[in-house]
Amino acid sequence: MKLPHLLFLAISCSVLFASCGVSGTNIPGDPVPASTEPVSPKNKPNLSLTHKNSPKVKPAVGLKGHIDQAITYVQQNGYSTEYCFLVDLGIKSGKNRFFVYDLQKNTIALSGLVAHGSCNTQFLSQAKFSNTPDCGCSSLGKYKVGAFYMGEWGKSYRLYGLDNSNSNAFKRGIVIHGHDCVPDEEIYPRVLCNSFGCPMVSVNFFEELSGIIKKSEKPILLWIYK
Repeated sequence: MKLPHLLFLAISCSVLFASCGVSGTNIPGDPVPASTEPVSPKNKPNLSLTHKNSPKVKPAVGLKGHIDQAITYVQQNGYSTEYCFLVDLGIKSGKNRFFVYDLQKNTIALSGLVAHGSCNTQFLSQAKFSNTPDCGCSSLGKYKVGAFYMGEWGKSYRLYGLDNSNSNAFKRGIVIHGHDCVPDEEIYPRVLCNSFGCPMVSVNFFEELSGIIKKSEKPILLWIYK
């Protein structure tokens, strides 16, 4: 009679660790589950339906000013003049706040959800910011999107901080990656799961970002602001 109880315990523990994203390889870990209702993978919509109308989405109030500054920055510093990634962490986490901006067509090409860091707390509904190593927080500033690699959370792109506010990004293991706890559609007024500081997106949205990054002849600028 003891064996079934032990088997049940082992299965329960394995499910718990899998859902929390526990792993022991490479870059420091990321997903911290929200204390809200979890997102069910069974309810995830087809991504082509989720993002095909993204250019019609009304951009955040502060987006226009950041676009103008981003255009100047990429032109002066040798970055891609086709696309840039803008992340507005002043927007509620259950709403789309990761914008792929087409600099040639002057429009939002794609938009999606993105998690902010937990700052090593159980959960943060609104982003707080720090550049301190091991802080678990998001960091504001401009980033260079670097090389693709297979990390602790699977497919990832390294990020290099370009400002004083995010200069420790590479040392901290801050990367772009996907995770199952991030859905493909907006969930507001519910809030999103946290990361340990990475701009963590849905698995499908990551694949769309990856397609853009791979085709780019120059590095892409990612800018996290609030």
